[in-house]
Parts: sequence; structure tokens; C-alpha cells
Amino acid sequence: MNTSSSSLPELSLHHLTMLRADPLSLIDAAAEGGFGYCGIRIVTPAPGDSIVDVVGNPALVRDIDQRLRSRNVRLLDIEAIWLRPETDVAALVPALEVGQRLGARQVLAVGFDADLGRLLDNFCRLCQAAARLQMNVALEFITYCTIGTLEQAHWLVQRSEQPNARLLIDALQFFRSGAKSEQLAGIDPLLLPYMQLCDGPLAGPVSVDDRRVEARTARLLPGEGELPLASLLRALPPNIPVSVEAPTLRLAGLPFDEQARIVGDATRTFFANLNH
Repeated sequence: MNTSSSSLPELSLHHLTMLRADPLSLIDAAAEGGFGYCGIRIVTPAPGDSIVDVVGNPALVRDIDQRLRSRNVRLLDIEAIWLRPETDVAALVPALEVGQRLGARQVLAVGFDADLGRLLDNFCRLCQAAARLQMNVALEFITYCTIGTLEQAHWLVQRSEQPNARLLIDALQFFRSGAKSEQLAGIDPLLLPYMQLCDGPLAGPVSVDDRRVEARTARLLPGEGELPLASLLRALPPNIPVSVEAPTLRLAGLPFDEQARIVGDATRTFFANLNH
């Protein structure tokens, strides 16, 4: 990725960074924090998860569309489709349609099914449904999920043979999985449309539960930790958008706009410091 001072990447505010924010508040926060994009969670990752019902609320969809336009923020992606044993891809089509209506071109997916044949089939079906709406499906590997490594995610994307199947690199999950930046040299840059950025200690938690807690509530802002982010960014394609996914409890009590300003300022400082 080109990280010269003249080419700060386009920045997106990931919904998990402030998950308590409703979509309209998230858009406002993104604008206040200097983000040109945001991502909105419109699909529950797990049964029982609580989110604002965007898909079933046409009036809210119109409000979101209007707010995106008025605040000059674009929707980078919709999330998070966890492909589970019980996943019914047909039931996800309304969510994809809302994402397309709001301008998203990326759908974030996660593989969480030990039956790899069924997982591959559902991934293919999701890609095909998204393709009809001119959207990509970006598969994120997560260390506490079935698809937990770069190799596994790359295999699934290649095996699917879907022209809109993509890979999503989350900096924390990348390094926690043991991946090395030089491994990205063997991956077609077209498979990497954007990435997720945060920081953290060099050594990560050992247990699955602790890794999950770190990922959801204890990330560090870019530049605050020890992860070799510079090498990762150099290995990624130039000029791809960067979605800042850095949920941290130390900011959780602040107003959303203030949280976004802190996150945005830290991210811009991080990129400025890469050039020195």
C-alpha cells in the first residue's frame, strides 16, 4: 500500500469500533471524525445478537441514505454474515439489497461451519446473490472461527471460483493467526479490495475466549501497539480503503463523535508517522 504523505488512504469507520452507535449516529460520528466511509452492521453475526433492524425498516433505510448524502459519507461495506450450518442464503438477499441501495460494494462474510462442503456451497450462493447486485463478498478469517487463517480463506475463495469472491485482511486477526506479511505476495492483489486496521500487543491471548474478548473490546488504535503494521501495509495493494476496526473499552463511555475524532486523529497520525 502506498503510504506516502500525499496519499493518505481513504478511511472508513468500522461499526464494531463503536457498536452501540445506531446507524445514523455512526454516520454522524464518521463525518465528525474525518472518515469518508463507514460500514454498517445490518446482519446479526450470531443468533440472539442485538442490532438495529435496518433491513425491515424502509423508512430507516431512506433516512440512512439521506444522512450518508448530507454528511458526505459513503457506505464501504455491510456486515457481518457469518456462514453457519443453519445459514439460509436466500433469507439474506433483503440485506444485500439494502446494502446495494445504500451504495455498499462489499459484503463482509466469515466462515463458521466445520462442514467445509456446506460452507463452500453457502459461500458460493452468497457470492452469486451478491453478484446480481454488483457487490463483492469479502471473506474475513478469524482465529476463533472455522476459517481462521490466511491459507484457509485463500483456499475457500479460490475453490469457490466466484468472480466476486474476495479476501479481507483484519490486521489483528492476520497477526494473531501467525501470518507473515510476505505471504501476501502470493495472492492476487485484485482479491484484496480493502483492509481492516487496528493495533495491539505483539503477543496475543492464548485462549479462544481471550482472543474473542481482545478482538471485540480490547484493540489498540493504530500506532499505539507493537504489531508490524508497516510491513503489512507495504504488502497490500496500493490505495485500497482502510476500515478502522479498533473497539476499545477505554473510549466506550465517550460520545460517539468524540470517539470518532480520537480514532480518526490517531489513524491519521499513524499514517503520517509511517513516512518518517
